[in-house]
Amino acid sequence: SLYLMHLKHTFKMKIVATAMLSTILYAASLPKPSSAVSSRTIASFVASSIGRSAPSSATITSSRNMSTQTPEQKQSLIDCPTIALRDGTAHPAIGFGTYKVGFIPASASSAVAAGGSTNEPQRTAEECVTDALNSGYRFLECAEFYGNEQEVGKAIKASDVPREELFLCSKVWTTTIEKGDDAIRAQLDKTLSDLGTDYVDLYLIHWPVPGKHVDAYKTVLDLKREGKVRNVGVSNYAVEDYKELLSAGITSEDKPVVNQIEINPFLYRKNTIEYFQSEGVVMQSYRSLRDGKAMDNPTLISLGEKHNKSPAQVLGRWCVQHGFVYVPKSVKIERMAENAQVFDFELSEEEMATLDALTASDAFETFFGLYKKCVNRDTSKDGSMEGVKTDITID
Repeated sequence: SLYLMHLKHTFKMKIVATAMLSTILYAASLPKPSSAVSSRTIASFVASSIGRSAPSSATITSSRNMSTQTPEQKQSLIDCPTIALRDGTAHPAIGFGTYKVGFIPASASSAVAAGGSTNEPQRTAEECVTDALNSGYRFLECAEFYGNEQEVGKAIKASDVPREELFLCSKVWTTTIEKGDDAIRAQLDKTLSDLGTDYVDLYLIHWPVPGKHVDAYKTVLDLKREGKVRNVGVSNYAVEDYKELLSAGITSEDKPVVNQIEINPFLYRKNTIEYFQSEGVVMQSYRSLRDGKAMDNPTLISLGEKHNKSPAQVLGRWCVQHGFVYVPKSVKIERMAENAQVFDFELSEEEMATLDALTASDAFETFFGLYKKCVNRDTSKDGSMEGVKTDITID
């Protein structure tokens, strides 16, 4: 009996040793934590992700009802690929959008349709951004217009994320742009105070307000020289708005590093995008997920089933594979995690072309109508066509 007890003890010790060795080898295979945003390209990131052992179909959580994010998925988001801006700054390829997060601006289309207010229950922006940071997002896309930068700042302050790991972007709104230099300076100071920082990584002109946006851009350049802004960009600029900047004496050194516009397969303005990219301007995409209004599209569903991904992840993958900065947003933590899982698969050239072709011709006219409405929005010329360009590149 002593001999049998000895054999059982020896067998148990071998099992424990084997389990310990397996644990050590698994831990060594996981990605190491990074103290700064990774400079890996999207291509190398995808290659390394696909090279890892793929989870079984039973563990893939890519549906619209996905489960909790894993530690490895969080670390992959922290270590997301970056896109180099003109000065070499590493811009994260994915960020968390804060529009209508905890607050809906009075002139937002949804608020206007509801008579100036909505009855939808809202989580606070602080709660949502806390979840985004805990999920691994490090690029936060903010704006004066969003009305929630103070709440965003509370989440940043309460987090344990060092400032140098964050990439903070904000935008100055049309009302302030119209008022000029002093108002822009005061607004940036408020943004910095609200966010709890002494600089933003990127500051954008939100809309090309007729007769005002060029001077506003020059003011922001001055703020960059003063150290309050690291990089300067624009948003919602047509090719003709950009050329107006250049004709006003903006040098190649001071050209916008980013243009943030709506980009998704249902509004793919290829000629506009290719022009800006030829100028070295990185394209940021808003409405990347089309506000969730295309999740029942048969093409997205089919591609998602093929790659074991959700329609949202297919849209996000299309975005990053084209080299655009992808800015999804959600108030639900499970969606935040789902939206970020776009770097572990690739779409074929044929699949990309299929998605490119989803833009209907009337989408360009719809865009043009919105452009004409918004460049004067919330200014003294709101509702008028005064100064509005009527001949722009819309596709």
